[in-house]
Amino acid sequence: MNAVLVLNADLGPLHRVPVKHAIRMLLRQVAEIHEAEPDRLIGVFPMPRVLRLVRYVVTRWRYTTGPAWSKVGVLRRDDHRCGYCPAPATTVDHILPRSRGGRNTWKNTISACYACNQRKADLTPAEAGMELRFLPSVPTWASTAPR
Repeated sequence: MNAVLVLNADLGPLHRVPVKHAIRMLLRQVAEIHEAEPDRLIGVFPMPRVLRLVRYVVTRWRYTTGPAWSKVGVLRRDDHRCGYCPAPATTVDHILPRSRGGRNTWKNTISACYACNQRKADLTPAEAGMELRFLPSVPTWASTAPR
């Protein structure tokens, strides 16, 4: 196990940290073990899977906007499914092409297989005679939390 999930005091997911960082958090007593691997020890501590912070950390910034846009994020949001056909997606397509002013935003990008991305080229889906199988959306922090 290379990462430990850190929960806020209200059990909301915050982020993942390396095991080394998790042990430092336990030593500083800013977190306690919420879930551990049975029969595995690191010094005096059981091997943590999940830590819970002792004090609540205000994360207001998480609710103002969604996560930052990224190609990996688009593929993850669309579950690596092509937005135009049933094939697995490996690329990201801009619905309004970048050559026409389309931007890297959650609502302007969708996962696509290589063939569909090449077929659509720098056209809109309507111009290319292609139909979106699902509409792109802005993911929430809850949907991007580690599983």
